[in-house]
Amino acid sequence: MEIGKIPENVLKRSVMRQLTTKREEVLVGSAVGEDCAAVVLEPDEEFVLSTDPITGTAKDIGNLAVLVTTNDLASAGATPIGIMLTVLLPKGTEEATLKEIMQQVNAACEAANIQVIGGHTEVTDVVNQPVLSVTGVGKVKRGKLISTGGAKPGMDLVATKWIGIEGTAIIAKEKEAELRAHFPDVIVDEAIGLDAYVSVQKDGEVAAAHGAAAMHDVTEGGIFGALWEMAEASSVGLDVDLSKIPIRQETVEICEYFDVNPYQLISSGCMLIATSDGSGLVRALADAGVAASIIGSTTDSNDRIIRYDGEMRYLEPPKADEFHKVI
Repeated sequence: MEIGKIPENVLKRSVMRQLTTKREEVLVGSAVGEDCAAVVLEPDEEFVLSTDPITGTAKDIGNLAVLVTTNDLASAGATPIGIMLTVLLPKGTEEATLKEIMQQVNAACEAANIQVIGGHTEVTDVVNQPVLSVTGVGKVKRGKLISTGGAKPGMDLVATKWIGIEGTAIIAKEKEAELRAHFPDVIVDEAIGLDAYVSVQKDGEVAAAHGAAAMHDVTEGGIFGALWEMAEASSVGLDVDLSKIPIRQETVEICEYFDVNPYQLISSGCMLIATSDGSGLVRALADAGVAASIIGSTTDSNDRIIRYDGEMRYLEPPKADEFHKVI
């Protein structure tokens, strides 16, 4: 396709026709010529908004774009309604690629029961691979919003599933041939399959119902970055046991191979939660089919401590994600 806005016939054929999910809250949604979307809420509900770009990979980009945004909304205890989607494609992109991206978007929207309520699609020479930017729109009952900064001293810190989920899956897809030459197929297959765990919608729903004080989707900067950000936002200290942070063997193997730190690897699919009842929350999550572990606690000091094998170190501010060393 040539540089510029997507032609109307392509827009209708490869974008609009791929989108099937509808929400009753949406008054004006995706349509040719519409500049804005409109959403109605009940009197006791509040809007929750989130925005994210997907720039690190073009593999399964439509699915990731939706999941990353719904994860942000889930971390606020919000129900996702829809997304505004901007798709930027490099010059020469085939229409089939656009159609495939929109099919990925729609499949993820169907799974999350959300609607694409508007957006923009363009071919431009300022990008060299597809780039998606998503704004998520959600709702939450008044007084039920959960923030990253809600943690108080003396609370348990709970991590769901495993760290490094998203980063491991992306690296495995991008470097599949190289990894298959080094590891048994089962390791690579399991790593690629980790993208099935990237959503934290259920994690957030269970934690919110259990009275979580703070939640944070573990993304850029990995679990170390998420811990620092929660502590900073909440003005609390941390005391974390590294050995209790859940991690898959596939992540360990791939991170060792590429010499990256899994604790600083993008980890969408893992939710960090502060709660006054960590044991109860872990049980509630297990009942919902979500694995979780208590990894430490918040403190009333300024220290952010990581313990391992009898030694102690202090957490540092987030650095560039380890993912970028590989991709």
